[in-house]
Amino acid sequence: MLSIIDIAFLVFHTALIIFNVFGWMWRRTRLANLITLLLTGGSWFILGIFYGWGFCPLTEWHFQVLDKLGERNIPDSYISYLLERLTSIPFDQQSVDMATLGVFLVSLICSVFVNIWYRRRKAQSTG
Repeated sequence: MLSIIDIAFLVFHTALIIFNVFGWMWRRTRLANLITLLLTGGSWFILGIFYGWGFCPLTEWHFQVLDKLGERNIPDSYISYLLERLTSIPFDQQSVDMATLGVFLVSLICSVFVNIWYRRRKAQSTG
C-alpha cells in the first residue's frame, strides 16, 4: 500500500509543480494557477516561518511515506528528490533551491500579469 501512496504522491505533486510553472498560459486555468501559486508561496514563506523555509505539506507527507518504505538520505527539497529519482544524479541543494525559487517567482509574475491583463481586457470589451 505504501508503494501505491508513494506513486500517487509522485504523480500528484509533480503534476502540481508542472501546473504551477505552466498553468498561467491557458485562459481557463489562469485563476486556478494563481491560487495554487499563492498557496505554494504561503506554504513556503508563511508556514515556513514555523516549519522551515520552503516547507510543503505534500513534501512532508511524501517523505514520511518514503521513510516508512526504508528510503534513506532523501534530499531536503522535493525538487532535488525528484531530479535525483529521475536521473540518479545528486544535485547541489543550494543551486536547486535557487533555481526553484527563480522559476516560482517567474511563474508567479507571469500568472499575476496574465490574470490582471485578462481581467482588464475583458472589462474593456464589456464596458
